[in-house]
Amino acid sequence: MLILIWLRGLLARRAGRLAAAAAGIALAVALPAALGAFLASAKETMTARSIQRVAVDWQVEQQPGQTVSVPMPGTSKQVSFARIDGFESRQAGQTLTTGAGQVLGLPADYAATFPGELRLLAGKANGPLLAQQTAANLHAQPGATVTLRRPGLTDAPVTVTGVVELPAADSLFQRVGAPPGAQPQAPPDNVLLLPEADWHRLFDGIPRDRVRTQFHVRIGHRLPADPAAAYTAVTGQARNLEERMAGTGLVGDNLGAALDAARADALYSQVLFLFLGTPAVVLAALLAALVTRAGAQRRASDQALLRTRGASRGALVRLALAETALVGVAGVLAGLGLAALAGRALFGSADVSWWAAALGLLVVAATVLPPTLRATTVSAARRPVGGSRCSPAWLRYGLDLWLLAGAGVVFWITGKGGYQLVLVPEGLPQLSVDYWAFAGPALLWAGAGLLIWRITRTMPVTWAARPLAGNLAGTVSAMLTRQRAPLARTATLAALAVAFAVSTSVFDTTYRQQAQVDAELTNGADVTVSQTAATLGQLAGVPGVREVEPLRHRFAYVGSDLQDLYGIRPATTRLHDTYVSGGTARQILDRLARQPDALLVSQETVNDFQLHLGDQVRLRTEDGATVPFRYAGIVTEFPTAPRDSFLVANAAYLARHMPTDTTYLISTDGTPPHRVAAELRARLGPTAKVTDVETTREVVGSSLTAVDLSGLTAIELGYALALAGLATGLLLVLGFAERRRTYALARVLGATPRQLGSFVWAEVAVVGVAAAVLGAACGWALSKMLVAVLSGVFDPPPDAPAVPWAYLAALAALGLAALTAAGAATVRAAHRPPLTVLRDL
Repeated sequence: MLILIWLRGLLARRAGRLAAAAAGIALAVALPAALGAFLASAKETMTARSIQRVAVDWQVEQQPGQTVSVPMPGTSKQVSFARIDGFESRQAGQTLTTGAGQVLGLPADYAATFPGELRLLAGKANGPLLAQQTAANLHAQPGATVTLRRPGLTDAPVTVTGVVELPAADSLFQRVGAPPGAQPQAPPDNVLLLPEADWHRLFDGIPRDRVRTQFHVRIGHRLPADPAAAYTAVTGQARNLEERMAGTGLVGDNLGAALDAARADALYSQVLFLFLGTPAVVLAALLAALVTRAGAQRRASDQALLRTRGASRGALVRLALAETALVGVAGVLAGLGLAALAGRALFGSADVSWWAAALGLLVVAATVLPPTLRATTVSAARRPVGGSRCSPAWLRYGLDLWLLAGAGVVFWITGKGGYQLVLVPEGLPQLSVDYWAFAGPALLWAGAGLLIWRITRTMPVTWAARPLAGNLAGTVSAMLTRQRAPLARTATLAALAVAFAVSTSVFDTTYRQQAQVDAELTNGADVTVSQTAATLGQLAGVPGVREVEPLRHRFAYVGSDLQDLYGIRPATTRLHDTYVSGGTARQILDRLARQPDALLVSQETVNDFQLHLGDQVRLRTEDGATVPFRYAGIVTEFPTAPRDSFLVANAAYLARHMPTDTTYLISTDGTPPHRVAAELRARLGPTAKVTDVETTREVVGSSLTAVDLSGLTAIELGYALALAGLATGLLLVLGFAERRRTYALARVLGATPRQLGSFVWAEVAVVGVAAAVLGAACGWALSKMLVAVLSGVFDPPPDAPAVPWAYLAALAALGLAALTAAGAATVRAAHRPPLTVLRDL
């Protein structure tokens, strides 16, 4: 009965304080629960998109001289490959020939079974089909006749019925069973697809070493939602099939390879979960602890009164436990409810991570219960106002400075060899996360928090009192000094909340920016057009096109290494500084402009051939001609280029010395790139290759960056705003409420409302300035460190962190509003008749 009476009294007289403590618990529960929902949704999306991107799950290749007699799982189709000496076409009185190529024999329903393997661009799909690049090489259209140069047999004419694109050509022409380094550098340029019967009629008689047979398989896709579990299931099935084939065939596991990349991305998403969730939970727990501590004096007085009326120590403990349970249950339920609403609105699912409830109860036990139990002791009611006058031990021994020094040392040590958060041990299927890399940011968080506490606890406050209190500046300053411990706690938590908001928003903005840069780097621009006879002027006239930049391309040998060679116009080309080494992008491009034969090469090429600036580099074309260049700089990334070795030269010099193909990089005027790409395809015909950045991001971007982060960003930034508002305004209101007795006594002694207001606004100024200045500085330092530590998420790394000015302005406005509201409410409450206030207390 006593417990019920006590709880009813708390709800009637201390409802605001209980709600504030429950709000802190709710925040500690809501964010990890919502992040858990995002993590589960992201993993499921990664698995689904990995499956969607794979046209053929397995390519089971029959070994030479063997026959595969084991039935294939799922749906399978037999595909035959023939390697021929070349193609020939006569168009408009001109004979065009190609080098060696591949001819595939496909079953009639192959395209329907594996819809992502080929896409019809022109003509009909019921006969011989030329690949897009081959059609461009032979100037062939549907209805054209192409001659096949068959090894060991006479040439054979074939009438083409259609032109197709092969989106998955890399995997289609892989060497099944070969290690990654032995795979072809690029798929063949010359490819013809024949109906199965036609292929057997034309190629059954060619030498057997020119022929290979594969079974293309689509397995069942009822796989676990987690990419790691799905990878384990798929690779296990593939190894089981290889064991049953007993050496007659090998499995090219395309689906397993896609899931392998996705499971690494899933680990990155878990890293983001920890990075974003842990500081937020800690701050919410601190908020709940400070809210509970703010009422320590009054709680101790209440329980002292109960003790004088005969309540035993055991009864007081039971009351403390009941109060803690009330706060904990209310906070956990509110947090789970908020997470469910956010999940439903942003991810389409109200499922939440129920382990967050256990986390919330743990936070309650660590933050709310201890001060509540402490109030049951007799000594709790005798503590001096403002806390202990002695400096804490950590402050005397400089723990904050040691933590900051440790953060710098750890950051330097772990960053020397580059950050590799997700580790793939050689020869092992397991992945792991190098959590040691997070020691630097964690130490920086702790050290910065303690340093802010040191500054706010020891700094003079006369600067805040003098312009507001006038002649009472000394009195106000003395009062603030007396209250320096609770004031330092409030200012520190407010500053850390601002730091969390700043670092989270900067990271999110940088992440979105670099995801777009990654896609643009792969695609080249908003829209990329190649294999076309259209001129720059014709492309510039297409609706939605703002700018067109030509890019010349061909292949050339450096020694025996065949590399991509790109020709650019230095004056109009724009590159990020991170794409080059040894200077800014503008400085490197100016070298190309001043020196026509200048050549930019990759770091790998510099190392392999021991090049020094100014060395002559003689490039050899595929037809044997040599062209001299001068090594002028290092390029690390380039639009449309492969990730390893490539060359960049002056387009004008390149055009004078060797023939090249031209690719056009198109920037849109705000029109969605996929619309401009569709218009270009309609105008340029099937032989032109048109890609847009939106499609590229979905197809070739990592599954992590392909996941929609808008919902996650909304949760993080909304949470950061709420935490900053509560930390700045709520704690001030609660602190002011604890000093109502002081204000009432001051009124009785003759203090005017203006004089009381100077007490309040001076404290508001101290907290506001500390939160803004120290929080912003801490947040920016954390942003720089976290962007560096999480560099593996960014490809390429950013030139500098992106600053979300609009969000930071909203954060400043919210913080200012919270501080103003807290001060105004306190000043208004101070106007109440002092005898009424003292009677209520």
